[in-house]
Amino acid sequence: MERREFLTWMGIGSLAASLPVVLAACQSETVEETADPAAETAAETGDTAAAAGDSEVVGTLAELDGDGFILNESASIGPVLVVAQPDNPTALEAVNPTCTHAGCTVDWDGEATEMICACHGSRFATNGDVLQGPAMDALERYTVSLDGDNVVVSPA
Repeated sequence: MERREFLTWMGIGSLAASLPVVLAACQSETVEETADPAAETAAETGDTAAAAGDSEVVGTLAELDGDGFILNESASIGPVLVVAQPDNPTALEAVNPTCTHAGCTVDWDGEATEMICACHGSRFATNGDVLQGPAMDALERYTVSLDGDNVVVSPA
């Protein structure tokens, strides 16, 4: 067998061996995108509450008063950070604490009354608006309410 023929067969064999991997990768993306047909149907009909999930208790007023914030990373609607407005402590704000720049979780700085991303220094107001970059987009907001002593959050 000549060198050229050997290299040709090796190239064809490499392509043939990688084909199942490529097909499997395409298949898993397709399955993942359509994994929740109910949410897909709700999104198509404009029912955003059903698509994103119902309201959920993420903590209590006692936690909020004690720590100054509530961070619930396991909420069904996604991670939630609840804080009180500095100028009106009875007005609550709820945001997704995932930084819009690099995906790190922002931390609440009670003294500065802002959220700070430890990864790249982005700063956010209590309502999620960007105060300082490099983040360009505000944090995702949630609707927050009280049910007795429970803090309840739902998609905005």
